[in-house]
Amino acid sequence: MRTMPFLDLPIVAAPMAGATTPRLVAAVSNAGGLGSLPVGYETPAAIHALIAQVRGLTARPFAVNLFVGTSVAVTAAELERAHERLRPYRAALGIPHPAQPPANALNFDEQFAAVLQARPAVFSFTFGIPEPWVLDACRSAGIFTIGTAKTADEAVALERAGVDAVCVQGYEAGGHHGSFLAPIEDSSIGTLALVPLAVDAVSIPVLAAGGIGDGRAVAAVLALGATAAQVGSALLLCEESGASPVYRRVLASDAVKRTTLTRVFSGRHARGVRNRFIDEMSGAAEIAPYPHQHWLTRDVRSAAAAQERPEYLSMWTGQAVALAKPLPAAAIVAALVADARAAAAAASGILVRTGQRA
Repeated sequence: MRTMPFLDLPIVAAPMAGATTPRLVAAVSNAGGLGSLPVGYETPAAIHALIAQVRGLTARPFAVNLFVGTSVAVTAAELERAHERLRPYRAALGIPHPAQPPANALNFDEQFAAVLQARPAVFSFTFGIPEPWVLDACRSAGIFTIGTAKTADEAVALERAGVDAVCVQGYEAGGHHGSFLAPIEDSSIGTLALVPLAVDAVSIPVLAAGGIGDGRAVAAVLALGATAAQVGSALLLCEESGASPVYRRVLASDAVKRTTLTRVFSGRHARGVRNRFIDEMSGAAEIAPYPHQHWLTRDVRSAAAAQERPEYLSMWTGQAVALAKPLPAAAIVAALVADARAAAAAASGILVRTGQRA
């Protein structure tokens, strides 16, 4: 039996950097699901502080999420070219163009040490497989591990590495896509196709992510063999979300009909609302690899949010975000489960009726 004992309900909140708050993590866990705290861009001190905030709001288990496999070499010349390419956007926003490109000062080993010291119930990660000592340390500390896969082959690789569960991420998913064994163009599989392929390929629990905007989709992925549904965009408009006012307005508009995968904001492919920055920067040679591009564009994105200029803002979201509701997170979790039960019952009724006619 593929189980995740810390779940009362089969709902996991996606770790959404910039949108997930400690309040959101706690609210989902308190509702019987699993909240996920993204700390991939945080210092060890900030990681300790954020985990403490969540623990001040819930006694329930929650996950802490980091990025792995992100050490991509970049030359000073490449950084400078990518930095200079952003000059006109800084000018349009009225912010200074720094003399030197900002550098990535974060270190995975130091970040993980902070997570390990805090000992959350669950450690999740994306962009690859951690070194064996990381997973060994989690096992020794009694920390459940969840890796992210874009293909069944990646799910198998994660199981062989010793993870406790795998989250398979379909093409529809918002935010960063965590492929690591094959290029993104060879890893773009829809959720309904990916889930049964992964479920049949591994013996550990499978979480399904991508395009799960309501209870009907939750019922679908559970019927395909997933142990739980991971939802992100469905929570972006909730009361506990940290999405900025301009981000929220765009998510509630027709603009969400135009999402795309792009690497112009961070250097890795992520799905978000298509805008001017994406259109103008797509195909540009002056894009630094991840995570360097993320740090280069950080001032542009921050200024765009402060000035409410969505044309320069990264607005990560999945293809089903039009189904999102501005409700408390607990109400969203409850509705997902109730609607999933109703959808499953309706499907069962159809099968029974057609079976009787056969």
